[in-house]
Amino acid sequence: MEREQKGPTISRDLRINQMIRIPQVRVVDEEGAQLGVMPTPRALEMAQERGLDLVEVAPMAAPPVVKFLDFGQYKYELTKREKEAKRKQRSVTFKEVRLSPKIGVGDFDTKVHRAIEFLEDGDRIKVTVRFRGRELTHPELGRNLLARFVDRVKDHGIPERTPLLEGKSMHITMASLHKPKEHVPNVRADTTHEREPETAAAPVAAEPMTSEPAAIEPTPELETAAAPAAKRKTRTAPAPEPVTTGE
Repeated sequence: MEREQKGPTISRDLRINQMIRIPQVRVVDEEGAQLGVMPTPRALEMAQERGLDLVEVAPMAAPPVVKFLDFGQYKYELTKREKEAKRKQRSVTFKEVRLSPKIGVGDFDTKVHRAIEFLEDGDRIKVTVRFRGRELTHPELGRNLLARFVDRVKDHGIPERTPLLEGKSMHITMASLHKPKEHVPNVRADTTHEREPETAAAPVAAEPMTSEPAAIEPTPELETAAAPAAKRKTRTAPAPEPVTTGE
């Protein structure tokens, strides 16, 4: 019974340790050095002495190739690489550019420029010419228009097929000559600079308002001016004379 041929890609479900039942294997150590062909039990014993697993990395070889690996760490790194590749990959999308037999020069140049942008991003494009009314009786107009279009974008894409007339439209598909751009997450650049924390100025406590006027220190001039006034204020009124009544 013939064994099914598998691709060169290393499978995630590899046979390890006691799962390897081939009598002899070709051994590669953890550093990549060739240790030669030896019995499988001996190779497994050497791997266990080093605290590693015996992993069958090339089952289709004769004899199969095994390697000393930390299988848990290997699967973790494999999953990490797959996630990184998936994050960076960009699926090729299909864009469409629509033309008409009576398109103007300016509009035609705009369509060409837009198609070049799609092709530079690695996308495929479908160029469609739509016919109206009696235009359908002259399909050569569509073929000539598509030929002009292909000639303008030939440095960025190649036609995958000849123009095909379907119903009231004629179209052609083109593949990009550029590699698809990697998907880069839109991360905003941090342009803010660190600043030292500004200390708020301590509020100035308002002095309490008092109803009493501020005391004025006496000066010699004020004392001499106030002395006569004080004397006038301190003068006592003359006592009233006693009133006598006649007998």
